[in-house]
Amino acid sequence: MNQPNFERLRKVLLRKGEPDKVPFYELFADIEIMEAVTGEPMTKYTLENTAEGWEKYYKAMIKFYVDLGYDYVPAPCPLGFQRSNILSAADTANLPHAARGWQDEHHGEIEDRKSYDKYLWPDASKADFRWVEFLAKNVPDGMKLLFNGPGGVLENVMWLTGYEIFSYMLFEQPDLVRDISDKVGATICAVFERAAKLPNVGGLVIGDDMGFKTSIMVSPKAMREYIFPWQKKAAEVAHKYNLPFIIHSCGNLEEIMDDLIDYVKIDAKHSWEDVILPVTEAKKKYGKRIAILGGVDVDFLCRHTEDEVKKYTRNILEKCAPGGGYALGTGNTVANYIPVKNYLAMLEAGRDFSNQ
Repeated sequence: MNQPNFERLRKVLLRKGEPDKVPFYELFADIEIMEAVTGEPMTKYTLENTAEGWEKYYKAMIKFYVDLGYDYVPAPCPLGFQRSNILSAADTANLPHAARGWQDEHHGEIEDRKSYDKYLWPDASKADFRWVEFLAKNVPDGMKLLFNGPGGVLENVMWLTGYEIFSYMLFEQPDLVRDISDKVGATICAVFERAAKLPNVGGLVIGDDMGFKTSIMVSPKAMREYIFPWQKKAAEVAHKYNLPFIIHSCGNLEEIMDDLIDYVKIDAKHSWEDVILPVTEAKKKYGKRIAILGGVDVDFLCRHTEDEVKKYTRNILEKCAPGGGYALGTGNTVANYIPVKNYLAMLEAGRDFSNQ
C-alpha cells in the first residue's frame, strides 16, 4: 500500500528541490474511472443521496487516490453559481456519464442589468463544508487535501453570461462585466478563505480555462482589468495561510503567462497539450519560475497502446523531473474516455522511473 507524503508534492509545488520520487497530480478523475479502478459503485452512492451513501463515496475516492500512489485527495467545493444555460446529450465514452453537458454560449443566466439584479448569488458563509471536513478527517497520515474552488473567475463570468453575450457585453456594458466579475471573484475568495482554515488542507486550486488552441478567450487588456485582480486575491488567500496556489487552465496562454506568474503569483500551472505547448517545452520555458504539472497529452492517451504510453511518459519524465518542480499526470483530467489501461500505464511508468 502506498504511504502518502504530501510534503513530497509540496516540495514540487514550491520548487524546493528534487523530491525522493516524482509525485502524481490530477485536477480530478471522472467517477467512471474511479469506479473501474476501485470496483466500488460510486455512482450508485451518489444517487442514493444519503449521508451513508456520500460517506461510502468519499471513502472510495480516498481509496482510489491512496492505492494509485497520490499524496493528496482533491476536495470538492460545496458551492457553485447556479445556472440553467446548459445543453446536454448522450455521452459516447466507453465509460459514459448519464449525459454530457456543455455551455450554451448563445444564452446567459445574466444578459443585462435586469437579470443581474434578479440573480441569486451564492453565500460563501453558508456553504456546507461537511464533506470537505469528512475527507480531512479520513485521509491517512501524510495525506492532505487540495481544495478545488467553484471554478474560476473568467470561467464563471462566461458561464453565467454565455461567451457570445459576454463578448458584446465587454464593449456595450463594461460596468456590468465589472460587477459580475467582482461578485464572482469575491465569492471565490470567500470560499477559499474558509477552506484554507480547515485542517489537512494542503493547497488551493482554481480551475479557470482562459484559452483555446491558438489564443486566449478575451484580450489581455480585459483580463488585466476584470479577471487577474481577483485571481491575485485568491492567490493571496493561499499564501496568507502558507499554502501553494495552483491554477488549471486550458488553452494557449502565451500572451498572459507573465501576468499569471509575476502578477497573480501562481505557484504551479496544470493543463498542457502537445498541439499548443508540450509539457517538455513548458518545463524549459517556465520551470524556473513555476512548477509544471501533468502534461501527458490526453489525445495521446486515448489513441495509443500501453507500451507507447509508457515510452511517451518516460520521455516526459526524463526531461521534466530533473531538478524537481514537476508532478506527473494527464494534460487535463482523467476523463471517462481515456482507456483505463492507458491511465494505469502512465502511472506505472511514473513508479518505474522513480524506482530506477
